[in-house]
Amino acid sequence: MIEIEYIVRDSKGVERLRTTDKKEADAYDRILENAERLADLLRADQVLPNLPETDLEELTIYLARNARDVERVLKGKALERGASAASASSETPDKVTPLKAAG
Repeated sequence: MIEIEYIVRDSKGVERLRTTDKKEADAYDRILENAERLADLLRADQVLPNLPETDLEELTIYLARNARDVERVLKGKALERGASAASASSETPDKVTPLKAAG
């Protein structure tokens, strides 16, 4: 039996996700890319300059992962918490193993 495994690494080469689902790997890769863009923006504008790098990473990944809710808030719309909570719980299916960043 052949099984294909996808490994998602951040820009520093740290393994962040291992999965057999290509769609999930692509989605997580987009989240990491968007999180890096957000972190670059916050660093460039000196927002929270004393925030430790690990906290900034956690914050930007959260914002990227919850982009739809963030967009609704920025547009002045109410959150749809019932739908968001359901989709958040289905983001990491059994075949996905999220990895913590080293360091």
